[in-house]
Amino acid sequence: MEVSRAAVVLSLAALAGLAAYPLVASDFGIDLATKILIYAILALSLELLVGQTGLVCFGQAAFFGIAAYATVRFSPEYDAAAIWWLLPAAVATSAAFALVVGALSLRTRGVYFIMVTLAFSQMAYYVIHDTPIGGGTDGIYLNVPPSVAIGPVSLVDLSDPSQFYYVALAAMTGCFVLLAVVLRSRFGRALAGIRVNEQRMRAAGFPTYPYQLAAFVISGAIAGIAGFLFATKDGFVNPELLSWHLSGAALVMIILGGLGHLRGAVIGAFALSLLEELFQSREFVGGFADHWHLGLGASIIACVALLPRGLIGLPRLLRARLVGARHAGAP
Repeated sequence: MEVSRAAVVLSLAALAGLAAYPLVASDFGIDLATKILIYAILALSLELLVGQTGLVCFGQAAFFGIAAYATVRFSPEYDAAAIWWLLPAAVATSAAFALVVGALSLRTRGVYFIMVTLAFSQMAYYVIHDTPIGGGTDGIYLNVPPSVAIGPVSLVDLSDPSQFYYVALAAMTGCFVLLAVVLRSRFGRALAGIRVNEQRMRAAGFPTYPYQLAAFVISGAIAGIAGFLFATKDGFVNPELLSWHLSGAALVMIILGGLGHLRGAVIGAFALSLLEELFQSREFVGGFADHWHLGLGASIIACVALLPRGLIGLPRLLRARLVGARHAGAP
């Protein structure tokens, strides 16, 4: 997967813009951007499976929610847990669940794989929803945010929205870079081959099952990072974090942004979240905000119909139209 110099420059420019954003944003804007960055990490985790490996998983919210609940359950009730062990513990919990789900669901194919991952996700949802483990429908609270400190020296105050924003931005950037490195490695090339033609990869001597399982576990671990950040940001978790609705939203994000591109997952997370905010805002759409799902659905349909490659393909489409118009007007 080759990346053009222009794409690198644009990505760095976008990163610089995101880094400068808190300097001019309101408290609401910072909170919204932080939430979008967390969803972007979730979208990146699903992009590894759907866009890069060809596995359409409909249970990504389970890994996200399990890590969020683990963050709260592993934290002391009145003291701040050190992030150096709490984050790995939450991520390991989601990765372990992904290992179990992947080991069983990868023995199926196609629509059966989708249904099995959805079934596991719903099982996790009802375990959290109907047992004391997750506090039932009321959810549970994280009383004290984790501490980011070395000895007595505090490095970051996670209760400060601006500082937490930069932590989320660093986490999203780190996940993006990690996946970019992974996909350019021999392992990533094998995943690309499996996506294109799994039977041919088997004939070439590649055991596709271990590669797919490894990708599934990595995806679950990255979704766990997003779940940890979400629980730390809001200080509250409930069973809806494991709902199939969130899995569907993550799938819409990567389709909207453009399948097969890590940048598309991030763009899709921003696009879907901002569209939701737009259609829910009475300042922009007035009374139509009561029917915001209708406007959101129509926008997604329009984007998919007009941009089959997703939002990431918009510059190429505009460039092609511009070049075509110039040729048409040439004598």
